[in-house]
Amino acid sequence: MFVIESYSLAVVFCFVTMLCWGSWANTQKLAADSWRFELFYWDYVIGIVLLSLLFGLTLGSTGTMGRPFLEDLQQATLPNYFKAFVGGVIFNLANILIVAAIAIAGMSVSFPIGIGLALVLGVIINYISEQKGDPVLLFLGVGLVTSAIVLDAMAYRQISKDSAKNPAKGIKLALLGGFLMSLFYFFVQQSMSLNFNNPLAGKFTPYAAVFVFSLGILISNFLFNTILMKRPIEGSPIGYGEYFKGKWSIHGVGILGGIIWCIGMSFSIIASEQAGPAISYGLGQGATLVAALWGVFIWKEFKGASRKVHVWLAAMFACFISGLLLIIYAGVG
Repeated sequence: MFVIESYSLAVVFCFVTMLCWGSWANTQKLAADSWRFELFYWDYVIGIVLLSLLFGLTLGSTGTMGRPFLEDLQQATLPNYFKAFVGGVIFNLANILIVAAIAIAGMSVSFPIGIGLALVLGVIINYISEQKGDPVLLFLGVGLVTSAIVLDAMAYRQISKDSAKNPAKGIKLALLGGFLMSLFYFFVQQSMSLNFNNPLAGKFTPYAAVFVFSLGILISNFLFNTILMKRPIEGSPIGYGEYFKGKWSIHGVGILGGIIWCIGMSFSIIASEQAGPAISYGLGQGATLVAALWGVFIWKEFKGASRKVHVWLAAMFACFISGLLLIIYAGVG
């Protein structure tokens, strides 16, 4: 299977993760005018499963390092299946909440608050599980990211006040989703061997772990998303019949969103051996910055805001960039 053997390449993979995780939600924005996000989300999950299987049968089944994908699935123990699967269940619930928050409060708000919180808590949790990287630089970087989250929340609060909106529901959903999002990566990592070249018996290598993780998302979606369809956060209840009325083009947008996200997840897990789980996860969750850039400059979610709001946004981006650079440097040497 394909394995990364240098820290510098691992950082490149983490940046790809950051771009993917920060950009997939644009597909939800594109579909939002004609497609309920509960319906979009089914296609998104299908995209994740398809890409994880494709990577397993290609990158995970070539070369001489590690174990081939199908062999890896056959030899793993039940507890490790459970850990990777539970990681998918936790992620799915968290992501549904954050996607709902995007629908209510916008990308430039929901991602910095929800995914930003996930970054802070997730780095702490994953660093405790494997203490790789300079803790001072790592947590100083996390502190700067936290500051960026606060600045973004302040900016959104101001524009909501100016437009007489009530942002409470969107922010609460993003916070709850962010808390749950901080936990999923830990469970997937615990199901894997720390050495990808010579993996421990009974443990997964990256490609099989991501595939089982994706099955956890798919199966739990029949519970979580069905409940959401029956009791939606916004709008009237909808049934499964509505899903099959969608055009192939609109289904394709959702599947593309899942593929983009799963490329990021796969690259993050592949990079975690060299970078360490905390740095790999933390850099990937720099997606917050990417999503905020999309929200501010492409979707114009802060159009017409006051000068003070734009100053807060500039400070937010500065804190995010500085924080991400420190997280990268924490793994050097």
